[in-house]
Amino acid sequence: MLNIGILGCGRIGRVHAASLAAMEDARVAAVADAVPEAAQALAEACGARAMSAEALIEDAGVDAVVIGTPTHTHYDLIHAAARAGKAILCEKPVDLSAERIRACMAAVEAAGVPFMTAFNRRFDPNFAAIGARIAADEIGAVEMVTILSRDPSLPPPSYIEGSGGIFRDMMIHDLDMARFLLGEEPVTVYAVGAALVDPEIGAMGDADTAAVTLTTVSGRICQISNSRRASYGYDQRIEVHGAKAMLRADNMLRDTVEMAGPQGFTRAPAQDFFLERYAAAYAAEMRHFVDCVAQGRKIAPSLADGLRAQLLADAADLSWREGRVVRLD
Repeated sequence: MLNIGILGCGRIGRVHAASLAAMEDARVAAVADAVPEAAQALAEACGARAMSAEALIEDAGVDAVVIGTPTHTHYDLIHAAARAGKAILCEKPVDLSAERIRACMAAVEAAGVPFMTAFNRRFDPNFAAIGARIAADEIGAVEMVTILSRDPSLPPPSYIEGSGGIFRDMMIHDLDMARFLLGEEPVTVYAVGAALVDPEIGAMGDADTAAVTLTTVSGRICQISNSRRASYGYDQRIEVHGAKAMLRADNMLRDTVEMAGPQGFTRAPAQDFFLERYAAAYAAEMRHFVDCVAQGRKIAPSLADGLRAQLLADAADLSWREGRVVRLD
């Protein structure tokens, strides 16, 4: 039995707790949150202990920690967990600073503990199937990847202020997915953006609508489109064009019922948001983490994957602000 401590008992902490509740070989042993009431509520739901983050990390009965706290707290928690010898699953972004992520890498490597960056979309059954079929050479050499990711509505201004911007907060998932599907590292980044949904976001120095073009050393291209608003639901689509064929994953709808009538054909709306759309991905992600820790297997996405996605997000932000192509080493 793998005993896991959850740091952060908000929305994402509850998602991870639900994934662990469905497993027979892992359990939530302890929880911690800056809001004691949130920690107590999740502890009671899981049959776990509520304690401080410091006590949880040092507890000998906890084998691994899940870090689902605000991004600015990750650095200290990662260092503390590494010193305590705990396996770590950390939500994205690992940190808003690439240099601080490198410092986390040094701490994790020195401690020799397993670390997983929580890019859950790699574990979505449809996206994972595309990755597997690319690896099986079903479509030949990848030539172009198209990723569309649009949220149903804006987050509150308080969230935007501490998010690091649309490229580091929202698009970072898509930048990781681009690396997952391209098969080569992007070497150039060109980004455009605007505040078309809410002018206040522009006044805060951020964009709510953005697009990025990535190219690899061999010339493979990825185009990413993001918006903080989609009137029709949570829009998540991927297309990969190869030398021999094309693979595509469309939106997950609320149901598969289609109605035909004089006005034409109608289908259900897309899923409301990420909790519904990526429920299976979160469960598979946690299953992968538990199996890798228990069996001593290599974990992916790694901390290095988290760093690489952050570097791409930084390059996209710089490209947008300076209106130029940014080249990566």
